[in-house]
Amino acid sequence: MKAMLVTGVSDLSKNKTPLEYSDIDFKLWPEEGEIMMQVQTCGVCHTEIDIIEGRTPPLSYPVIPGHQAVGIVIGSRVPELFQQGDRAGAAWINSSCGKCRYCLNDQENLCAEFLATGRDRNGGYAEYMIMPGAYAFKIPDQFTNEEAAPLLCAGAIGYRSLRLTNLSDGEYLGLSGFGASAHLVLKMVKFRYPAAKVFVFARSEKEREFALELGADWTGDTGDAPPEKLKAVIDTTPVWKPVVDAMNFLQPGGRLVINAIRKENIDKDELLLLDYTKHLWMEKEIKSAANVARRDVKEFLELAAEMKMKPEVQIYPLKDANQALVELKERKIRGAKVLKIT
Repeated sequence: MKAMLVTGVSDLSKNKTPLEYSDIDFKLWPEEGEIMMQVQTCGVCHTEIDIIEGRTPPLSYPVIPGHQAVGIVIGSRVPELFQQGDRAGAAWINSSCGKCRYCLNDQENLCAEFLATGRDRNGGYAEYMIMPGAYAFKIPDQFTNEEAAPLLCAGAIGYRSLRLTNLSDGEYLGLSGFGASAHLVLKMVKFRYPAAKVFVFARSEKEREFALELGADWTGDTGDAPPEKLKAVIDTTPVWKPVVDAMNFLQPGGRLVINAIRKENIDKDELLLLDYTKHLWMEKEIKSAANVARRDVKEFLELAAEMKMKPEVQIYPLKDANQALVELKERKIRGAKVLKIT
């Protein structure tokens, strides 16, 4: 089958083609508890850049990246969950131990044995993939393959991040960075909390314009002060400085939720300097959103269907995955980037 491979650590700012387009041998049939999909589409995520650049390395090389895969089931060893011909989705969570206190309380995202699709197990930048059926998801019929792909990560982790803010209707939310996840969070907020105001911080003027098109109440650069202090901020940027900036803009008791698995290394002149009185006093909080649990993906897909959500997507053929990743690295973003596989 055709697949894109991560073969080792590479600096995407220097190497514009870090993924190797290859013909590889493929295991022909799923084992007990698994399904096999013919992949139709796969979303492109900044976490792929973290994997390529070594911030969250795979268990071994080579590995097929991609954790927002939508495909047709062509083999199932879990017929009670998936039949041949069903449409299924793969998210970042590939498996967990199923026995620890986290797994037993819908928090398998915190399990010490958490394995990630496209990092610890082969993912969706390929024509076929195999994964545990218990960790795959039914795709609502109303979504096309292209629309469904970003819902599986950008939407699901955005949903988890929004839940962690404890936002109520009428309160003020900040979104720092405005890529695939943040644009879906904005849609969620407008649906669930119509009286809330959303303030978007983004370095790119095009991202700020896009946010206003989708209903943002104010936009500015990451260091610009919003017109009101914020109940919460969700940070989706790959760097550290917006974290410090965001803490300046929180109300007393406000919470910053960092929606990122890793942050890029910072320059010496951009060190993370949290001043206790300025940034944390008055019971402000910093909380990370770690991975996703199956509950997040399932609940978000149901919400997206209820909302009739339409993600903004840019489509690329599989062989152009490197181009999509470079554009993501360079912040050439409007919504979500999706690879069309089949």
